[in-house]
Amino acid sequence: MAEPAAGTLAIVAGGGEIPALAIEACERAGRPYFVFALEGHADHPAVFAARHEVIRIGAAGRFVKRAREEGVGDVVMVGRVRRPALRQIRPDARAAAFVARFAVKSLGDDGLLRAVAAELERFGFRVVGIQDIVAGLLAPAGTLSRTGPDEQAQRDIARGLEIARSLGNLDVGQAVVVQQSLVLGVEAIEGTDALLERCAGFRRDGPGGVLVKIRKSRQDRRIDLPTVGAATVENAAAAGLRGIAVEAGGTILVNRDAVVAAADKAGLFLVGLTPDGDEADAERIA
Repeated sequence: MAEPAAGTLAIVAGGGEIPALAIEACERAGRPYFVFALEGHADHPAVFAARHEVIRIGAAGRFVKRAREEGVGDVVMVGRVRRPALRQIRPDARAAAFVARFAVKSLGDDGLLRAVAAELERFGFRVVGIQDIVAGLLAPAGTLSRTGPDEQAQRDIARGLEIARSLGNLDVGQAVVVQQSLVLGVEAIEGTDALLERCAGFRRDGPGGVLVKIRKSRQDRRIDLPTVGAATVENAAAAGLRGIAVEAGGTILVNRDAVVAAADKAGLFLVGLTPDGDEADAERIA
């Protein structure tokens, strides 16, 4: 884990459970924090129970001013955020300058987030990953569930890795669904849950498919890591899949015990892959 900078941790909170995990970790460690709840995205009760300010995505000037008032040193960006259209952002002067400087329209999600991180650091904040705040979030290597992939599933995983890496190189998505070596769907802006729902309609007879989810090749490890929760497992089962393969050391498992329990209950396999695509020991994780 990164050594904490002096000062308060700013938790920039989108939707889902992960912002609450960051809050809990700060409470346990006695670390000062302040939550910036992104308007229209943050939804967990813990976010609004903490000291917080609701802030819209385009209010960069307000964020910087309040963060400095709160003595913020580190910033962590966590939770689901649906990328808005540029016209919906209503950028203030600081955000407008950022949009102009980075040609935001031309950036994919990863490129945009890296640009945001660079801008935060330009103002003197340090951007950290959620894994630096909450221990034990990243998937370990190996088979985590009671069952593992058979030969057909291993071939599907290999095909999925090939496609997912290509997607990542283009800054498109992090996930792909493969069944019997056929690509049923790739993730774009809609997210993994919508991908799984869509792929349910393309399911073929025979052994079910596999969801493969990995980081993009140039992805900053501090922001927007692939995430799998118990709901992901349930949606994969509903789509007729029989397993999930994620990047060990590069994918967040939200409440690992619950994710593994959901996989075992549904009869799905859950495996953590090294960067080479192998189920090997965790020492090989980059």
